[in-house]
Amino acid sequence: MKKLICADDVTKAHEQGTQTICIDTKNTIITPSARDMADSLDLKFEEGTAKEENPLNVALPNDLTKETLVEMLKAILAGDTASDKPFIYKQHSNGLKTVDGSSVKMDVFDTGNPEANVHFQEIISKEESHISAGFLEIDHSHFDWELTYEEIDYVIDGTLTITIDGSTYTAHAGDVAFVPKGSKVTWGSPDKVKIFYATYPPTGPIWSKGVSDESIRISRNPWFDCFDRGSRCHVKNSRSTVTL
Repeated sequence: MKKLICADDVTKAHEQGTQTICIDTKNTIITPSARDMADSLDLKFEEGTAKEENPLNVALPNDLTKETLVEMLKAILAGDTASDKPFIYKQHSNGLKTVDGSSVKMDVFDTGNPEANVHFQEIISKEESHISAGFLEIDHSHFDWELTYEEIDYVIDGTLTITIDGSTYTAHAGDVAFVPKGSKVTWGSPDKVKIFYATYPPTGPIWSKGVSDESIRISRNPWFDCFDRGSRCHVKNSRSTVTL
């Protein structure tokens, strides 16, 4: 028995986002109105069997786009690891590791200041190195901090300000800042700054969800050293201490 395709069928296919309607020309009758409707909606009829959009019936995240899926497949084929971290990386058996910076997803960083808009992501943890490292973003905000470790910051984009003992030091894209252990500073940015940081000794993921406020002691510390293009100053910073 032949299948009849009318204008309503074409309209429904268009509403479902279909651009091509697969047909069996020997067993399908397309009405003139259906062809007119297809032309007006820029739909095409092609010989073949309709493909299932999700043949495995797998539930996909609502925010998963075609582009993201393609990038994930590329990462898998290239041997990257994207399943256990909020970024794509490659790692050798001896611990050597490369991270795709464009894939890093930032998390909210609790500064203790509810008005501060700050995000971070640790990409090298204390479990894998004698230092820890990651990215930090400060968006038109500032917050006080006491460092319990030494820290080096490289400004990727934007403007970083570090205030200590009433003096403010400014670093721009391409500049480096060193903040000594014990410094009590105020981190800030008049715009949106993104920095890469490295700390020694490594800090733990004290900002992770599930850690109680009682388990976290945030410190602040003064004196710092920054190397901006042409001039030299001194800065030191640390993120926080966990007491379990």
